[in-house]
Amino acid sequence: MPLLNLYLNKKTDETVSTKVLSELSQLVAQSLGKPQNYMMVSLSESKINMSGSQDAAAFVDLRSIGGINAATSKMLSQKICDYLHKELAIDKARIYCNFSDISASNWGWNGTTFG
Repeated sequence: MPLLNLYLNKKTDETVSTKVLSELSQLVAQSLGKPQNYMMVSLSESKINMSGSQDAAAFVDLRSIGGINAATSKMLSQKICDYLHKELAIDKARIYCNFSDISASNWGWNGTTFG
C-alpha cells in the first residue's frame, strides 16, 4: 500500500529507471516495515522549475497507510535524498519530499479498501 511517485526533470534510460524503481521500492518498504508485495513506485519525467532554474530536480510524493510520522519522515527524507543524489546526481537541495499518512478507508485495492 505504500505508493512513491517520483517526478524528475532529468531523463533516465530504461536500465537506470528500472534500477531506481526497484531500489526505491525496497528502501521504502524496509524503512516503513511494510511488505514489499504491497509497494508501488512510479517514475515520471516532468517539467520542474525550482528556485528559478530547470537544473536537475526531483519531487517525491510518498503515501502510506500508517508508518509515516515525524521520525520516519525525517529518516526517509535523508535516505531518499541520499539515494537520488548518489544514483542520479541530483543536488539534495533540489529535491522536495512530501509524506502523507492515508486512512485505510481511503485507500482502495482489489475491489475494496484496506479499512
